[in-house]
Amino acid sequence: MTTHTTARTPSAILPETPAWRITYAEIAALAQVKRPVPTTWARRHPDFPAPVAHEDGRPLFDARAVVDWLASTGRGNTDPRRLRAELALHTLAAWRTPALSASALLGALTSLVCLHQQLDAPVADGRPWHMLLERAADLDPDDRFLLSELRALPDPDRTGPALAHLADELIDAAYNPAEAFDWILQARHRLGSHTPAADGPTPAVVRALAALSGVDTLDEGAVIAVPHACSGDLPAALHDRAAEDSGHVYLAADPDPARVRLVRRRMLVRGVYEFRLDVAEGEELTADEWGYPHLLVCALPYEAAETRDPKAVLDQVAALTDYLDTGATAVVLGPADVLTGPLARHGDADRLRRSFLKPGLLKAAISLPDGAYAYRPGYRTAVWILARVPEEQRTGLVLLADYSARPLTEPVLDALAEDIAIWRASGWTSDRRHEPRHAAIVHGTDLDGSPGAAFTPQHRTPASRHLRAVVERPAVIADLERRLGELHERARAGELRLHAQAELRPENQPVRRTSVGRLLRARRLRRRPGHRFAPEHLTPEGHYTVLTPEEILGTARIGDRHIDRGILLTAYEHAQFTEPGDLVVTAHPQFGVYVDVEGVSLVAAPARILRIHPDADPPVRPRVLAALLRAAAGEHTRTSGAVRASRSIEDLVIPDLSSAEADLYEAVLAEIESRAALLREQTAALDDLTRVMAAGMTDGTLTIQPLPHTDTH
Repeated sequence: MTTHTTARTPSAILPETPAWRITYAEIAALAQVKRPVPTTWARRHPDFPAPVAHEDGRPLFDARAVVDWLASTGRGNTDPRRLRAELALHTLAAWRTPALSASALLGALTSLVCLHQQLDAPVADGRPWHMLLERAADLDPDDRFLLSELRALPDPDRTGPALAHLADELIDAAYNPAEAFDWILQARHRLGSHTPAADGPTPAVVRALAALSGVDTLDEGAVIAVPHACSGDLPAALHDRAAEDSGHVYLAADPDPARVRLVRRRMLVRGVYEFRLDVAEGEELTADEWGYPHLLVCALPYEAAETRDPKAVLDQVAALTDYLDTGATAVVLGPADVLTGPLARHGDADRLRRSFLKPGLLKAAISLPDGAYAYRPGYRTAVWILARVPEEQRTGLVLLADYSARPLTEPVLDALAEDIAIWRASGWTSDRRHEPRHAAIVHGTDLDGSPGAAFTPQHRTPASRHLRAVVERPAVIADLERRLGELHERARAGELRLHAQAELRPENQPVRRTSVGRLLRARRLRRRPGHRFAPEHLTPEGHYTVLTPEEILGTARIGDRHIDRGILLTAYEHAQFTEPGDLVVTAHPQFGVYVDVEGVSLVAAPARILRIHPDADPPVRPRVLAALLRAAAGEHTRTSGAVRASRSIEDLVIPDLSSAEADLYEAVLAEIESRAALLREQTAALDDLTRVMAAGMTDGTLTIQPLPHTDTH
C-alpha cells in the first residue's frame, strides 16, 4: 500500500471555485469544540485568521486559512488529516450540476479511489483522461465495478482529471483508500443524495451488529454473507472488525445494480479481491458456489407499519436460516413489533415466531430504541441472533434484552456486545460469573408456552430468584425502615430545633450595602475560574467530585459526576481544587450558588469560585453571602428572550452586615442547613425504599404480608 503524508498543504482543485467561507459556529463544528471556543481563539491569538467578509453581521472566514491554522497550532479535537479531508470534500458541492447528478458524481469519485487502490498509484498523474479510461478497462474488462461510472462523466476532459486530483487528495489525507472511500459516502448528504443512507441503519448500529456477530472469532477462510447489502455498510464493518489477514470470503446481494457495483468497489478498496468476493444482483446469495456461510448478517429492508405483514417478515427470517449449516450464526435486524413485540395469540405470525424456539435456533432477542435508522425516526428495531447447533449441544435457553429505553450511545452498544460475546463463548448457556445487563436468560419452553407474549425480559428464570441482590432485598428494606425510624426520632427529640429570633430592624440602625465587585476590589473575596472538562471524562465513579452548573442549580445531585485521578493529573494539570467554605456560583443558564463546606472539589466552567479571604475585615461568612446573593439575584432574573440577566454577579448589591450580626445569621443558616440535610436523608431513604420494593414486586420476588392483628378485607 502506498504511504501518504498529511503535512503538506493541499493544492487548489478548482481554481474557479469561490473560497469556502465559514462562520464561528461552523469552525466550532469543524474543530469539534464548543461554540464559544473559536471566539476566544480569535480574541486571544493574533495569528488567528481575520474575517474575509461579513454577512448579516456575522464574520465569515476563509476555511483554508482556518484549517491551516488549526493544523499548525494543534488546537481543537479534530485530527489534522480529517481537517484536510473536510476541506477537499467541501468542493464536492461545487461539482454538482444539472448535467452531473449526485449519484454520478459519487459513482465516479468512488471509482477513482478504487482505481487508485487497485493500481497502487495516483490517478492524477498528468496523463489524458482517455489513457486513464484505458487503464480502467484493462483492470475491469467485464465492467463489473468501475468502468461505466468513469465513462458516464460529462465533459470528461475537464471534470475527469480534476476529480482524479480530488480522489488523490482524499487518499493523501486518509490512512488508506478505504477510509477515503468511507469519507466520501459520509459526505453524500452535502450533495442532497440521501437514498443510500435512508435504506440502512446508522453507523453506530452497524458497528454494533458487527460486534454482536462474533466475526472476530471466526476461523481463517470462513464465509461471511450479507443479504440486502445496500451501500455496503455491513460488509465493510464486518471486514474492519475481522482479524487482519483472516482471508474470509464475502458474499453479498442487493436488487439494485448500482449498489451492487458500489459494494464491489467498497470491498475491493479494503483488499478483498475478486477470488474472495461475490456480490450478486438480486435477493439470493451465491451460496451454491461458495458453500454455506459460517456467518450471516442482515438488516431486513424497511417497510412501513401500515403495509407490514408480521408473517411475511418472519418468512424472510426463516428463508435466511436456510443458509445456516451446523455451527453457523445469523444476526438479523428487523422491526421490533414483529421480532420482540406481542403478537395475536395463536395467529400465523405467532406460531411461526415460536417455531424458531423448538429447534433451538433463536439464541437472543434484543429490543433496540428508536433511532436505529436516521431517516426513519419512528421505526423501532430489534435484533435476533440465531445459531444452528447439534442437538446434543442445545441448551433450550434464550437471552432476552430490552434496550428500548436506553440511548444508542457507544458505551451502551459496547455493553450489549460484551453480554452477547460472553453468552456465545459460554456455549449459549448462563455464566454465573456474569450477570447480563438489561437482559434475562429464560427457557425457550417458557416463551413457547405463552402464545402471543412479547420476547422481552418480563420472564425470569428460577435461578434469578437466588441472585444475591434479590435474596438481600428483605434485609435492605428492614435496614431502610430502621434508618427512617432513627431519623424520625432525631427530629422528635428537638435535636435540630430552629431559634431564629428574628425581629424588625430599628429605623436608627440602617444597613450598609456593598456589591460583589467591591468585595473583590477590597480583597475580601477572591475569584477563581472554573475549568473546561471533556464530557467523556466526567463519570459516576472517580476520585474527585466535579461541580457543574447542573449541580449548582439543583438539577443534578452533588456527587453524580467525578473524574479519575490519572486523567486529572495528565489532562488537567492546572485545575485547582475548592477550599472549605468556597462559594461556587454560575450565571448560566440562570443564577445559582452552592457553599462547598468540605472543599476538595473541582468546578466546571462556566461555574466559578468565590473564595472568602480568611483575614477579611469585616469578615464574610459563606452561608450568609450565599443567601444574600440568591435574594439579590432573584430581583434581577433574566427576562424572556434575553441573552443574559440584567446584572452580572459582580454588580449584585447585598447588605454588608456587621461581624456580630453576620455571626448570628450564619448560626441560623447552619441550623437550617442541618435540618434540610436531615430531610434530604429522609427523602433519600424513602426513595431507596420505594425503588427496592418496586423492583421486587415487578420481578415477582417480593410480596407484602399483612401486619399481625389486622384485617386485610
